[in-house]
Amino acid sequence: MTLDDKITELQGAMTVRKHSPRWMILVIDLLISLSSITFAYLLRFNFDTKNIYFENYHYTLIYVFVMRFLIFVISRSYAGIIRYTSTKDATRIIIVSFIGAVAYVLINLLIVSFSNLEYLIPMSVIGIDFFVSVFLMVAFRLMVKSLYIEATTFFKPERNVIILGIDENALTLKRTLYRNMNEKYKVEAFIDPNDVNARKQLDGVTVYSPDDIDKLLARTQITEIIITDNNVLRGKSKAVVDACLNNGVKLLKVPLVQDLINGEFTSKQFKKVIIEDLLGREPIVLDEDKIYDDIRGKVVLVTGAAGSIGSEIVMQLAKFQPKSIVAFDQAESPLYDLELLLGENHNFRNFEIVIGDITRRERVEFLYETFRPEIVFHAAAYKHVPMMENNPEEAVHTNVYGTKVIADVSVEYGVKKFVMVSTDKAVNPTNVMGASKRIAEIYIQTLNNKTDVAFITTRFGNVLGSNGSVIPRFRKQIEEGGPVTVTHPEVTRFFMTIPEACQLVLQAGTLGNGGEIFIFDMGKSVKIVDLAKKMIKLSGLEVGTDIDIQFTGLRPGEKLYEELLNDRENTVATSHDKIMVANVRLYDNSVFVQIEQLIALTSEHDNFKLVGTMKKIVPEFTSKNSIYEGLDKPQFRKS
Repeated sequence: MTLDDKITELQGAMTVRKHSPRWMILVIDLLISLSSITFAYLLRFNFDTKNIYFENYHYTLIYVFVMRFLIFVISRSYAGIIRYTSTKDATRIIIVSFIGAVAYVLINLLIVSFSNLEYLIPMSVIGIDFFVSVFLMVAFRLMVKSLYIEATTFFKPERNVIILGIDENALTLKRTLYRNMNEKYKVEAFIDPNDVNARKQLDGVTVYSPDDIDKLLARTQITEIIITDNNVLRGKSKAVVDACLNNGVKLLKVPLVQDLINGEFTSKQFKKVIIEDLLGREPIVLDEDKIYDDIRGKVVLVTGAAGSIGSEIVMQLAKFQPKSIVAFDQAESPLYDLELLLGENHNFRNFEIVIGDITRRERVEFLYETFRPEIVFHAAAYKHVPMMENNPEEAVHTNVYGTKVIADVSVEYGVKKFVMVSTDKAVNPTNVMGASKRIAEIYIQTLNNKTDVAFITTRFGNVLGSNGSVIPRFRKQIEEGGPVTVTHPEVTRFFMTIPEACQLVLQAGTLGNGGEIFIFDMGKSVKIVDLAKKMIKLSGLEVGTDIDIQFTGLRPGEKLYEELLNDRENTVATSHDKIMVANVRLYDNSVFVQIEQLIALTSEHDNFKLVGTMKKIVPEFTSKNSIYEGLDKPQFRKS
């Protein structure tokens, strides 16, 4: 006989069928009712069966049987599936038993009122019977449920888990795991991420400090650690995560607690912890009232609305009741996806989807003429460093000329505020892409001094999961069995989640009066090779055994580390602790002529001449790992 056959036989012996017949439950409830009333009589009269109330006791049993049968059938209290008994079933039993007790009392009062007979059932017996019958019926259901769970998991291997968190979610999770019929779990420990409740007990399980993780892993064969709240993945909890990854312990997180309570729980509801969870930082506190005052009732244009940053800006803007949002991009399919997302998931209807290219001035003018935007969030740009290094004409055409078109038309149509999304690669640029974004910054900063439009720049590093981000590429390489390719063992990058970056863009827009370059607190830079190793371990694989890491060398224009400030720049704090203002070099109006000349050079198809002109506009632009490094020699800089 196989293991499955044994489980099936044991389940069958205990439950007769997967769903026991309803009449069987009804019969058992009636037997419990008769036993309960009998015990109530015996208890009330000190087990003296010669008492006068026992003389016609057989009539009482018939009366109780008929009354209970009618109440059970009308209420269908026997219809619940016992193996899924919950507090709702217990509540239903209490209500049904209470109705029965009230019926007994009313009939007693009627008998006394219209005859000289005594109570059919003594009032004290009715009270005792109520509590005993409720206890027995609930206990019966819980016993069957417990036996069923034990039967279904009896031959299954025990999975030892640790729960990271000691909040209500953690307690609910522990109890749910023990009720799980598909897996056999044992919660070995809770870990308090705040390290204040160590050595205490929670629902019979010991609470430990994050510092105890190594002892726990050495003492017991832990298969997984389950995290109840992503917000605990900070501080000392990071050490817990690292220890689990180094010991091959799976990291899982649970869905919302209401899903555990209201829905049928299975282990399939667990989600794997992903690298974005581990790189998350403290939640950002926004001055939403200020953003609301800025956005409410305004027509807002978002360029590059189909991109990862642009689309998130659009979705976050929807919360602040703009008059309408104009989503502008040339990517047809992603714009369609955004349209569906806004309507179906965000229930926002005041938007316009417009396909077009920011470098086509006539299309941009038509857009402004039609919708009259008051606030512009300019996120459209080419951002891929090696691609732009090989295609500098397109970098200048889109990032510089495209920004110029949007900015000039914004001035022409009286836009109140213009917020440009820039990049940390614009600081001391070592590549064409970063230099093109720096020139775009210079243009709108200088234009700010000539117009009434408040031109604002926001500058930040890499965002997790964005188009072209290293994380989706690593994830795909891992799924395909590797190798995972990293450019250099020492390369580092700043990371921020897409929602976090876009929140700060909106907040910076409220802080700016025009001309500022806002930089965001990106936290600590992350070593890319460490990022790759963590992603491999999160997938349950071993570096060097299951998947190799290969170093491919820095790509054209790439540098080992990113900066958020130019060497000559310093910062000034703002009212928001995550946002600072950079003191940057200012340009006079002659830069407009230089930028016009740069744009004109795109038609000559001479990349070296084009990049050389970029270096004259941005003196700190020094190429790295690029064919344009020769242009940084003194004779070329002076010419």
